Amino acid sequence: MSDTALIDDKAKKAEFEASKLAKRLRHHVGDAINDFNMIEQGDRVMVCLSGGKDSYAMLDILLGLQKSAPIDFSIVAVNLDQKQPGFPEHVLPEYLASVGVEYRIVEEDTYSIVKRVVPEGKTTCGLCSRLRRGILYRVADELGATKIALGHHRDDILHTLFLNMFFGGKLKAMPPKLVSDDGKHMVIRPLAYCREKDLERYAKVKAFPIIPCNLCGSQPNLQRQVVKDMVNDWDKRFPGRVESMFRAVQNVVPSHLADPRAFDFVNLKTGAVPEAGGDTAFDKEEFREPATDGETSAEALRRTISILDSRPKGEACGG
Repeated sequence: MSDTALIDDKAKKAEFEASKLAKRLRHHVGDAINDFNMIEQGDRVMVCLSGGKDSYAMLDILLGLQKSAPIDFSIVAVNLDQKQPGFPEHVLPEYLASVGVEYRIVEEDTYSIVKRVVPEGKTTCGLCSRLRRGILYRVADELGATKIALGHHRDDILHTLFLNMFFGGKLKAMPPKLVSDDGKHMVIRPLAYCREKDLERYAKVKAFPIIPCNLCGSQPNLQRQVVKDMVNDWDKRFPGRVESMFRAVQNVVPSHLADPRAFDFVNLKTGAVPEAGGDTAFDKEEFREPATDGETSAEALRRTISILDSRPKGEACGG
């Protein structure tokens, strides 16, 4: 094969992989929106853009879905310029203008507040996120936004789960959809089903003008980074484990935990109707293959193997 033919072959393969990746991410975002009813007819979605790979990808995919969705909704991109030293103020306005989306740049010097209040050597994430949240809620009101879209992905949800378990003593993750504490704002996370490594590849393919966060990203020994490294190590050594852990977040059995507020253990009596997903005799041990690229959760479920049930899984589940 000539050098020219080899180059053409590599280019075609790269183009095919990029198309496959885009379809997978679009599929995951569409599933998340449908599963949690994130976007409805007439919504005005405020897409929070930080300048990182995740929020760029979220905006790009939502703009694509907007063109083909069976409902009408509008998008306004918002960036909070926190006045970090060296922040390239021209990058986001130029990019947003180039893609033709309505946008607003909000200038608030939260950087100086965080540096003044947080002692040297302490992590700044907590205060920084609270300040950002309050400003974004205010801007959402000003813009008439009905939904606030954040760029957290599947890995962020799992990292939050382990952070709460290890350091907070709570079985709590990061929901794909929630109402703010004051009850006035709806926050959605359209990337809830997306893998971070897919988003990293997508950012390279699309050549997004990434802006690094010099405020928190450079802090050493962050608990979140430690947890992230742990999960990434599991992903490398045990392929499919991360997928299984995320399915667990979607498949909760309160009767088999130990929180009397989530399940009425006090009034539990013999002869009662078995709890759905609970202990009907013995817990079936199931070995489920991880979902392959482009495969839906339902398709992965059909490939589940139960060592205590000789019937096809579809039959055992009633069809």
